Amino acid sequence: MKIIGLTGGIGSGKTTVCKIFESLGIPIYYADTEAKKIMTSNPQVKSRVKVLLGHEAYHKNGKPDRKYIAEKIFGDKSLLAQISAIVHPAVRTSAERWAKSFASDSNVPYVLQEAALLVENGSYKALTSLIVVTCPEEIRIKRVMLRDDLTYDEVMKKIKSQLPEEEKVRIADFIIKNDGKSLLIPQVMDIHRKLTGRKS
Repeated sequence: MKIIGLTGGIGSGKTTVCKIFESLGIPIYYADTEAKKIMTSNPQVKSRVKVLLGHEAYHKNGKPDRKYIAEKIFGDKSLLAQISAIVHPAVRTSAERWAKSFASDSNVPYVLQEAALLVENGSYKALTSLIVVTCPEEIRIKRVMLRDDLTYDEVMKKIKSQLPEEEKVRIADFIIKNDGKSLLIPQVMDIHRKLTGRKS
């Protein structure tokens, strides 16, 4: 089974691109969504996160306090690296198990694993190919401020915690431009054809 990584900076439009692939029948593993589930349901992960960030990292109902965690780790590269070392191995195991579940399905030519930090944590090296979604920084900032109700400074902290876009582009097998001018569907269809070996 081909496992294709899809990544890009925060606010680049990864989810929008994934929805187009989904419309083509391609299964998508959303790493951030799964990470939230793992941080809620995996007792070992929960315990280690509490040791690292304090019991305040979780609400009384057992769910992670996303705002508290973000305030702690974004802007502190050491804490970000430590929480990544706790969560990402569990996510990687989950993603591998998920991908294997499609191995015998002849209707699925490949699967997509969407994650913001595929390059940062080195996960992309185990994948078949890497798609990077690019978007001008000023558009990303406005988009995330509106979407997540964050200040400019809060968004910039998150952007600075990720690798610069050009570094991701350098190792990409495919690039999708989401600059508000380039049409997304033709770009996705072109990549889909190349991944399936179809000419049309």
